[in-house]
Amino acid sequence: MASMCGADCSSCGMRERCQGCAETEGHPFGDECVVYKCYKGGGEKSFFEYKSQLIQEFNALNIPDLPQITELFPLNGSYINLEYTLPNGQRVKLLRDSDIYLGCQVERPGSERCYGLSADDDHLVVCEYGCGGENPQIILYRRRQPQAGS
Repeated sequence: MASMCGADCSSCGMRERCQGCAETEGHPFGDECVVYKCYKGGGEKSFFEYKSQLIQEFNALNIPDLPQITELFPLNGSYINLEYTLPNGQRVKLLRDSDIYLGCQVERPGSERCYGLSADDDHLVVCEYGCGGENPQIILYRRRQPQAGS
């Protein structure tokens, strides 16, 4: 399987479900991959500009205790799509299991909890959770501002 972003598909445990980004024209799990879209639209430079913009947006949120973000990684929605309990008791998921997002996990200083960050063309998501995604809480779910050229 071919990977546009340089990921080693041969060592991925999900490669049978994925089918590869080049073979599926950027829909490896059935839905959109933000990485493929960048590479297809402008190559590696486009991807790094997109990722840099997302990093700037996350760092500009000024969330207390959120360390400076320096890197984002392609993440399958099924790995990061946690189920949150809203104040009314309703349980919701904010992401799509079959999309590829850019995101990361960072430890919350002085806590056993982590921040999870994810983004696509439309939204930024910041959540907090314990070991193994336990007791997830939404910190921020925000529609992104349209970027020039989008």
